[in-house]
Amino acid sequence: MNAAFRALADPTRREILALLRSRPFTSGEIAAAFPATWPTISRHLAVLKEAGLIAAERRGQHVRYELNTSVVEDVVQHLLGWVKKGGRHRGS
Repeated sequence: MNAAFRALADPTRREILALLRSRPFTSGEIAAAFPATWPTISRHLAVLKEAGLIAAERRGQHVRYELNTSVVEDVVQHLLGWVKKGGRHRGS
């Protein structure tokens, strides 16, 4: 879970996840959607993959990325667990 939160801390990575909500994309398509260099986008993809937030599948010369919805749902459930009726935290 910590790796997922670290991955989500970066705005570019959150934008990549938002892009992948619509459908899978190849690494080239993802890179074309951002002004960053290819190595930068590649590193962002690696961080997201290491955190389990995306899955990658090689198809010939291309790598196709898609959102790993089960892990994203786990992160959301974890966050919702922090929210309590009335917005109070333990010990408040």
